[in-house]
Amino acid sequence: MAVYTNVSDEQLNAFLSNYEVGTPTAFKGIAEGVENTNFLLVTDQGRYILTLYEKRVNEHDLPFFLELIDHLAKGGISCPTPLHDKEGRSLQTCAGRPAALFTFLDGMSVRRPTAHHCGELGKAMAEFHLSGSTFQQQRQNSFSVKGMQQFYKDIEGDVNSIEPDLRQLIEEELNYIETHWPEGLPAGIIHADLFPDNVFFLNNEISGLIDFYFACSDFFIFDLAITLNAWCFEPDLSFNVTKASRLLEAYSRSRPIDKAEITALPVVSRAAALRFLLTRTHDWLVINEGALVAKKDPKEYIRKLKFHQSITNPGSYGFTAR
Repeated sequence: MAVYTNVSDEQLNAFLSNYEVGTPTAFKGIAEGVENTNFLLVTDQGRYILTLYEKRVNEHDLPFFLELIDHLAKGGISCPTPLHDKEGRSLQTCAGRPAALFTFLDGMSVRRPTAHHCGELGKAMAEFHLSGSTFQQQRQNSFSVKGMQQFYKDIEGDVNSIEPDLRQLIEEELNYIETHWPEGLPAGIIHADLFPDNVFFLNNEISGLIDFYFACSDFFIFDLAITLNAWCFEPDLSFNVTKASRLLEAYSRSRPIDKAEITALPVVSRAAALRFLLTRTHDWLVINEGALVAKKDPKEYIRKLKFHQSITNPGSYGFTAR
């Protein structure tokens, strides 16, 4: 979430004329995140989130995302759902951008996840993966191994400004992951971006998941590797094996993780770390300083990547498949 595009009163009123949500009483930009422009909209009938889709999200993918969210909500997954306008459409235009209006989800993200939070996340992820397995559409992962290689080409000349020898690190890692990437693992729809700010809690239990704009078809273990990177490192970037164990154990109780997946965990964890190292490096170098957006330090993911490079036994992640 972020604010790249401003919306005037006239543009907001024109957009809302397509819906029956009442009269606006408050409208405020949300600065967190780096992907789309988001606003909190309050009307005399309730609270909503207005999302404007920016350039990184391919407009042709939007029906997939919105239909997936509808599917998940109908399957019992708690998430903000798109409102349909007077003509039944969930996708509209606002301020020259593709846009959608969503229900408001109560809850707050946690800044310092505990082992309990990680266990709750593991359970929710398994439920999400199982629910997504009945969704008939597919979408290629834009940050697959090939996708990362293509993405890197746009920034390769500038990456050493982040840290000396970063270019060598990235290029060697891209080659390693391509050579060692597994095949035939259990796959389906994954979220691909379940960071703590995309998971809401109420009374220490998950109230819902948000921000599905990287959702795609890929290995389930790759989704778990992303969450291990996002949830199981401490502020000093040491790996917390207790958190990882709780997350994987809770997940496996609903969707058992097989031995081939655990064997692949070190390499897919490296790929997950590299994926966010690349996007954070891109945003650090490219994002317009005038945008209302919180940049995230890519060096965090250099440290995480080097941790995963040191793993020789998948059991180091605190879980053994049964």
